[in-house]
Formats: sequence, structure tokens, C-alpha cells
Amino acid sequence: MSTLSDADVRSALAAQTIELPSWAFGNSGTRFKVFSTPGVPRDPYEKIADVAQVNTYTGTAPRVSLHIPWDLVDDFDDLARHARAHGVQIGAINSNVFQDEDFKLGSLTHADPTIRAKAVRHHLDCIDVMRATGSTDLKIWLPDGTNYPGQDDIRSRQDRLAESLAEIYAALEPHMRLLLEYKFFEPYFYTTDIPDWGTSLVHCMALGDQATVVLDTGHHAPGTNIEFIVAQLLRVGRLGAFDFNSRFYADDDLMVGAADPFQLFRIMNEIVISDALRPDSGVNFMLDQCHNIEAKIQGQIRSVMNVQEATAKALLVDRDALAEAQRSGDVLGANAVLMDAYNTDVRPLLAEVREAKGLDGDPIAAFRASGYVEKVSEERVGGTQASWGA
Repeated sequence: MSTLSDADVRSALAAQTIELPSWAFGNSGTRFKVFSTPGVPRDPYEKIADVAQVNTYTGTAPRVSLHIPWDLVDDFDDLARHARAHGVQIGAINSNVFQDEDFKLGSLTHADPTIRAKAVRHHLDCIDVMRATGSTDLKIWLPDGTNYPGQDDIRSRQDRLAESLAEIYAALEPHMRLLLEYKFFEPYFYTTDIPDWGTSLVHCMALGDQATVVLDTGHHAPGTNIEFIVAQLLRVGRLGAFDFNSRFYADDDLMVGAADPFQLFRIMNEIVISDALRPDSGVNFMLDQCHNIEAKIQGQIRSVMNVQEATAKALLVDRDALAEAQRSGDVLGANAVLMDAYNTDVRPLLAEVREAKGLDGDPIAAFRASGYVEKVSEERVGGTQASWGA
């Protein structure tokens, strides 16, 4: 039995929000093939309309992350109004320094100061987008790195990175944050300039309180204990956001909870322990996925539901029994408390939480019955809006 009351559990689940990525709704694929999908959005406005569908049926996805330049429009004020009219708002603004020819050997870490200045300017442009849309978060995933020993000086690249980030950070307004992501490897394979949470944290602490770490669940070496990283970043108040997805081998960007739902539960358990589920905790729960072969809107709905289920199970952990088992050294008893919560079927509970909001208890079935896919498939002819791998 959970230490939280039934009302508290339901309240926490009802208040949970998950930010969606605009790029999850466009065509995506691998270096082998990009498969097209009928009804794919043709512009950022239609992406937002699709995001709104996920929010309509889950009641949990009121924000959308944009990616620049993929989501460039002539009038971002108008795009923000469009989002509000659809019941959602613009979330994090993601920069892109991995598709420009000038950034072949680096962007914020490049040896050429002219190219570094270009990369910094791109981020300042992203801050302008933030001002126009009401976004508060600038999210940076840096692809910079090297492929061969001796290709560049490792320490010098870190120094250049620190200087570039400081210039970007200085342009933030007081209510804005810089969210710094890390990735174990790829697109470069010898060194990555921000390969792990420690490197990201070091740079964030040097920048100031408005800089926090982004944890992408697919960006770690095999076997990494991700919930340990979550606990450490929460300890020092520097976990700014999650990019939720799943991996089997590398950075697969599959639906969150698809590969290892128990890992997702363990992560959310650390969130609940630290009281970081609160909307004002400063931790933004975001999806970062691509739907190459599955239906895109339904893939996002399923992903939201997977996070909700892991969260519900974490909320049901009997904290008193767990603490007693831990104090008494009851190894198996402590593990059993967690497993009891994990093995609980929380789908009826979540259905009731949705129904209390006036929603259908089964978001997937309700969306399928809406006819939205058939409608946009007829209307959106020639859609080419792309995302990862396209």
C-alpha cells in the first residue's frame, strides 16, 4: 500500500505534464530509408495541430518543443497564437548545429573563431525565437567531437566550448534557462565534446544557476545505471529536463518504455523520492523520439501513457515499508516493496484519472475512433516535413 493517499496519487497523476517534440510528427527514418506517412504535417502549424490531438486524448501534453531551423516560420508570434488556439504552448527551443557544412569539424568547439561565432549566432537567433514564442528553455545538444586521436586538442576544445557557452548564456533573460544535453558517442566516435552528465554538469556549474543538465535516456553506454545519474543531478539541483525514449543498442529513439519499462519505473521512482514530480520542480519531462514505421500521433499517445504508467507505479511504492526494510538490512524485503509496486496494474487507475478530467479512459481507442487520421490524410497532400534521418 502506498504511503501517499489515494487522493494524493490521483492528484499527482492528474497534474503531470509531458512535452512533445515537433519532429516526432514528421517523416523520419535511417540512413537506409525514410518511409513516408499519409497525412504527415507539411509545416510547423500542422505539427502543432497533431500535438494538440495527443493533448486532447491524454490531457497530459500541453507543450511542444520546436527545432530550429526545422520549424522556422516567418512569424513566430503567429505560431505561438496558433498553438494557444489549439490548447497548447511552445516549450523548449532546440538548436541545430549538425546539418551545416561549416560545422563539419565542430561548431561551438571549432578551431576557427569565425565558425564558432556562426554557431553562437545561431543560438542567439534561437533565443530570439524564445522571446517571440514565450519559451523559457534553450536546449542544446552538441554533436561536436573527433574521429581520430590527434585530430584536435581535447582540452582546447573544452576551453572553446566554455567560451561559446558563456556567450550564449549571457544573452539569456532572467526567466530563461539553458538546458545542456550530453551523448556518449555519435556522430563522432573518438571523442565527443559533451559525452556524459559530468561534463555537462561541469559546464553548467561554471555558467550559473540558469544552466541545467538534460538527461536523454538513450545517450549512455550499455549497462549505465541511469537512475543513479538522476539521483545525483537532483541532489545538486541541476536536473533540468529529460529526453525520454528507448534504446536497444545505441541512440535508437524508440518509444519510451518500449525496451526496458522497469528502467523507466526506476527512474520515475527517483523522481518521486526527490519530490521532483511537482510542476514547479524545475524538471521538464519531454519526449525525444522518432516514429519511423509506427503511426506518429498514436506513437506519441502510447509514449505518454507509458510514462504515466511508470509514474503511477512509482507513486504506489510503500515508502514506509521500504524505509523500514532498508534500515533493518532486509535486502529481499526492500526489493520486494519496489517489485510489488512495479507489478501493479495501474491502467484502471489511470483510466479513472482521465475520466475525472472528462476524457476517455482509453486514449488510443478514442483517437482511432475520431477519424482525425483519415481526415488529415485526405487534406495533407505532398507533406515533406522531416525530422531525424530524413
